[in-house]
Amino acid sequence: MGFNFMETGIAKVTADRKLELPEELQQKLNPLTEYEVSLSDDEIVLKKIEKPVVDLDKFLLELEQLELDPDQPSLEEISQIVKEVRKDLWSKK
Repeated sequence: MGFNFMETGIAKVTADRKLELPEELQQKLNPLTEYEVSLSDDEIVLKKIEKPVVDLDKFLLELEQLELDPDQPSLEEISQIVKEVRKDLWSKK
């Protein structure tokens, strides 16, 4: 089990209730990273949300192994639906 070094600093809640982190901590954060936030009377905890990694090769293999949907519309049926929707949209102009 590894140990992660934790940096600390003083955060401040501004007058408009925004949490302001020290610049040295902000520099360690990756843009667009999301965190789960927990709040108690004396503690705010931020936990990084780990996004699942998708294995494209595994996904494509699983996709190939799926059985065909018996209710899948044919290309002709799809084409007819598209024509009907277009006709309906054009008639509303």
